[in-house]
Amino acid sequence: MNISELLMAELKRESVSTKKLLECVPEGKNDWKPHEKSTELSKLASHVAEIPHWIEKVLVYDEFDMVATPFERKVCNSREELLDYFETKLNAAVAALEKANDEDLAKDWTFRAGDHVILNSSKYNAIRSMGLNHQIHHRAQLGVYLRLLDIAIPGVYGPSADDRARMEAQK
Repeated sequence: MNISELLMAELKRESVSTKKLLECVPEGKNDWKPHEKSTELSKLASHVAEIPHWIEKVLVYDEFDMVATPFERKVCNSREELLDYFETKLNAAVAALEKANDEDLAKDWTFRAGDHVILNSSKYNAIRSMGLNHQIHHRAQLGVYLRLLDIAIPGVYGPSADDRARMEAQK
């Protein structure tokens, strides 16, 4: 098994949990945020949905410069649009990983904003950081937003408190 197959397996496994959380994003709360300095719910959820695109960017390009190629973030306005967006980005990431080999993953990748280098690492490390860890981080942030909105949280790495309460109620 090559490294891209291992990354793809992890991406698919984590994406199941990501999709479960995105399915919980409520309609009609797009502008809600827990604090004035926080990002609005629709922007955060859309960002969680788009993150797999970094895997494709890392594999296709040797560098991404946010100044030379500004990245316009899409903001989804409905749960259906959000889930479709996530599936599109996930499918593109999987397709890129299917084409990758260990040599591709050992190549350097640079993420910059003009002259400021944000990340310079192997493509493998960039995928771990920008495509997997980044998604896990923002998925957890989204979980906090949903909890503050009193929305039941699905289990990610085992049953959540809401899952356990549901199981107790069914006894």
